[in-house]
Formats: sequence, C-alpha cells, structure tokens
Amino acid sequence: MNDPQKAKFVSFEGIDGCGKSTLMDRLADWLKEARIPYVRVREPGGTTIGEKIRQILLDPASSDMTGRTEVLLYSASRAQLTWQVIVPALERGEWVLADRFVDATFAYQGFGRGFDPERLEMIQRWATGGLWPDKTILLDCEVALAMSRLGGREGTDRDRIELEEEAFHRKVRSGYLALARKEPERFILLDASKPLEEVVEDFRKRFWLARF
Repeated sequence: MNDPQKAKFVSFEGIDGCGKSTLMDRLADWLKEARIPYVRVREPGGTTIGEKIRQILLDPASSDMTGRTEVLLYSASRAQLTWQVIVPALERGEWVLADRFVDATFAYQGFGRGFDPERLEMIQRWATGGLWPDKTILLDCEVALAMSRLGGREGTDRDRIELEEEAFHRKVRSGYLALARKEPERFILLDASKPLEEVVEDFRKRFWLARF
C-alpha cells in the first residue's frame, strides 16, 4: 500500500452466506498484529438508531414494506453510521471495516428491486456526504451454495431479505459482479466457492498488494 499509516475504509460485500464475517475477522487480526487501530461496523445498524432501523428492515413481519421505504430506511441507517461512527473514526486515524456499505444498496435495491441506479447514487452521496470505501472486498459464489452455508435456517430463523426468492438473490449477485467490473480499481473480487483457507490466502496476498 502507498501509505499503510493512513486510515483506510474497507467494506465487505456479497450475498448472504458468502463468508464476509470470516474475512473481516482475519483482517481485524492482521491489523491487531500490525498495531493499526480500527473499528468494525455493520449495516444496517452500527448505532443505537441504526440497530432499531435494522430490526424493522429485517423483521419478516415487515413483509408489506415497499421498495421505496426499504431504500430510505437503509439510507437513514447508513447516514447515522457515517456521521456518528465512520467519519469520526477516520478522523482519529482509525481504519474502518464495514460489513456492507453503499454497494449493498446498488446491488439489492438497484439490481434486485429494479430502482434507478442514478437516483440511488444521488441518495447515497447525500446520506454519506460522498464518502465511499477505499477498497471493497467482494466475495462471490453461486446463490445455492451461499444459501446452503446459512446453516439450514428456515422460516422465522431467516430475516426478511434472506426469505426472498432465489431469483432475487441471483439478480443481486449479478449486480455485485457488474459493480466490480465497473470499478476494478476499488473492488477486490474473490472466489468464495473455494475452501475457506484458500479464500483467506488469496485475500491476504491481494489485499496487502493493493493500491489505495
């Protein structure tokens, strides 16, 4: 990296079940070893207000939620997280590791729900003040494999988004891949269908050689 001492903002993306949390754990371990301060956040959520919004968004009982409401609630949670946690952390010189950020809206509500990407980008730039991740780690695998990795969660054990039909998740996956093709300098695309240790090793090599 050009300047390993400068605070970096790294997001992790992919369909549910792709293994984001595992790679976030590994990067956190590496940062600890290097004595680099960091914070971890998740979306939706990460703040008191955001966690309340998360409950509404992911509750299967919210099945009658409109797509527009979904976009605005995710964006509201993101705005709170950005200004309450992420921006202050970066200003303190701390890295930020985020389980999802703006690309999730483009993939899920843009490609998945079919909303206009330009309008979505306008909303996200307003909500975040134009803050975008320095690097985005995209874990990709077939939808069927990702679903199987969720551990057989069924019925009320799955959240509202996980309960969407497989066709929806295929659109989301295609959306993520399209985003990675559009911004190859920002995205690090990893094959999450490989055995875990192979994915971790691929991530380690490519991440520390990446240009920020």
